[in-house]
Amino acid sequence: MAKKCVITGKRCSFGNNVSHANNHTRCKFSANLFKHRFYVPEVKKFLKINVSAAGIRNIAKLGVFNALKKGYGK
Repeated sequence: MAKKCVITGKRCSFGNNVSHANNHTRCKFSANLFKHRFYVPEVKKFLKINVSAAGIRNIAKLGVFNALKKGYGK
């Protein structure tokens, strides 16, 4: 499975580590992802999805079914 949030679409980003001597080395900054299990009462099933911290807040606000239905992560 890709390292991408299903709700918000967040992925890893790329940038530079900059040392005190101003040396630039390329690096990858990972998104804050969790593999979390949510219960969806509309379908009466549990879903195990990769979701970011911001995605968990969206799910808490809207519910799993509505957050997925809104088209986040496209």
